[in-house]
Amino acid sequence: MLNKKSPINIGIYLYENAEVLDFSGPFEVFSTANRLSHIEQQFNVFLIAEDDSHVLARGGFCVSPKYNIRNHPPLELLIVSGGVHEAEMQKVHVIDWLQQQALNVSITASVCTGAFLLAQAGILKGCKATTHWRDIQQFKQMFTTIPIVENVSWVENHRVITSAGISAGIDMSLHLLSKLSNQQLALSTAKQMEFQWNNTGFSNQALEQQHVAT
Repeated sequence: MLNKKSPINIGIYLYENAEVLDFSGPFEVFSTANRLSHIEQQFNVFLIAEDDSHVLARGGFCVSPKYNIRNHPPLELLIVSGGVHEAEMQKVHVIDWLQQQALNVSITASVCTGAFLLAQAGILKGCKATTHWRDIQQFKQMFTTIPIVENVSWVENHRVITSAGISAGIDMSLHLLSKLSNQQLALSTAKQMEFQWNNTGFSNQALEQQHVAT
């Protein structure tokens, strides 16, 4: 839990053909939590894109992110959306930005195939991960040193967490909400959203113990 009175800045990165629920699900979790929280605007959640252009997500869903990768405020939590990610993986300046953010933020997270971007940026080095079930084999082939955990909603490695596909990002975000605030707010948010929160995740205990030891 972060002890601070100012809002916790949560940036959600999206790009062309991002999966709509990958970014809108986590956004809804933290914006709903704001309405239910006893702390005024506990979370400042916003969308970030590569530049100032509108982003066409899956199905032609047109989004106007609030910030780009050059002008957003400092983040405590960065969430990277999944979707049609192949072209995004080849953008050196985006990968560089992800690397820099991972050094500065308290938590770096991905939803669905956003894990490919974290892996490309080297953020998942020494971590376990998960992604959408349809993309697990491709992930294993591309990133042979990153163990994949299957049949869970999220995989947590101290400051890095990845979720499975699409709606699993809501599950992961509720888990993050319980860490950034408290369990009761997460439960109330899930109830308000009428979301069946399973919270079926995997924590990399070896990495947690390594962090405590150092």
